Amino acid sequence: MTGFGRGVAELGAIRATVDLRSVNHRFLDLKLRATLGPALEEQVGAKIRAAIERGSIAASVHVVRPVTHASALRIDEAAAHHAHSTLRHLSTTLGLPPPDLALVLAQPGVVIAGDEETEADVLDAVVLGALEQALAQLQEMRATEGRALERELVARVDELARLRASIETHAAGVTEQLHKKLLERLARLVGDTTIDPSRLAQEVALLAERADITEELVRLASHLEQARAIIAGPAAAGRKLDFLVQELGRELNTIGSKAQRTEIISTIVDAKSVLEKLREQVQNVE
Repeated sequence: MTGFGRGVAELGAIRATVDLRSVNHRFLDLKLRATLGPALEEQVGAKIRAAIERGSIAASVHVVRPVTHASALRIDEAAAHHAHSTLRHLSTTLGLPPPDLALVLAQPGVVIAGDEETEADVLDAVVLGALEQALAQLQEMRATEGRALERELVARVDELARLRASIETHAAGVTEQLHKKLLERLARLVGDTTIDPSRLAQEVALLAERADITEELVRLASHLEQARAIIAGPAAAGRKLDFLVQELGRELNTIGSKAQRTEIISTIVDAKSVLEKLREQVQNVE
């Protein structure tokens, strides 16, 4: 589902702004744009993934803090060694020149302010506080869209249930229709309508068994009820509904292959059209 959220938090001289944009996607695809330390960046990503299960999420974090004088800077040698080792391995793999000092110093966590360790907790609190606001706003917009989408999904499920009932009604007369058609066909072939009733009944029963769609109709009803329950439930429903849409399509295809009446075939065509609309809408569900 689509949505936008912005959060702004400020504490002391540090101010953070977090923007979140969400568009439809079959899975969760998070793109985070931020200049943060690895630990804080991991926290931000984890919180977003915990709150959202599906969608393409573009997240940006902008932090404003006081300018630090050069005299207050220091080098984290362990972080510098790690950054240099990682960059050197990457440059060797790619066939590029080894990293220089400037590139190593530009890596997050290598150059830190003398008081950065004391400010780390403040920075974490400000960024995560802004993130909570942005997530709340994003979720509110997605919830509004979700309520409208719920009504649309329920309407499609209701329409499929109505078409299923129509198929069931038409299927009730299949045996009689098969009896009549078989009798007419035999009469044309042998020129005589005096046929052994018991033999005719056996042939009709065999054809009726092949054309029987009772099991498919029962499964259709079950799938539709499950879809209603999932749509009405509080949990994320997108992937479950994806599966049910596939199962509904499978049952409709089976019924269509067995159909002996033009009314059933026509109704199957209508049902598949509705199912395709349902499939498209389900892609928007988290």
